[in-house]
Amino acid sequence: MAGPHTLLETERAAESKIAGLAMDFESMRVISNLFRAANAVRNHMERHVLTPVDLTWTAFVVLWVVWIWDGAETRVIADEAGVSKATLSGVLTTLEKRKLVRRTKSVDDGRLVRVTLTKSGTRLITSLFPQINEQETYSSRLLPVGSKEDTAETLRLLVKAVNTK
Repeated sequence: MAGPHTLLETERAAESKIAGLAMDFESMRVISNLFRAANAVRNHMERHVLTPVDLTWTAFVVLWVVWIWDGAETRVIADEAGVSKATLSGVLTTLEKRKLVRRTKSVDDGRLVRVTLTKSGTRLITSLFPQINEQETYSSRLLPVGSKEDTAETLRLLVKAVNTK
């Protein structure tokens, strides 16, 4: 629950406000619940895993992107983390001050900046990832047995739908 009302109460209230309009209520429920679920899980991860190590969700995602790609250019990190270049710049400044990442100019093109993890950054993300996965398991525990892969595929299709030109 994200507020004083249940998801079902919110859906019903919204439908009553827009009754009479030609709308696809099923699609509205899917997307509305997607946002609510994403925010609830993100807040849960921050409270239970990231706040104790003084990281935001965005900082964690940036560390994760750099970790899985063994370093990346800032434009790639911004795109994969889903943040603006300005937001990424601020996050990287904070992570650099904490000695978790290092920025270097590209040897091929001096205008491009590559980000890599420091040893401390690698240790931190390596220690955090199992904790994150534990909370992912906790967060998805109410899904019907055997449905997680289908749920993941459904979410991939939503991403594909909005990223298809």
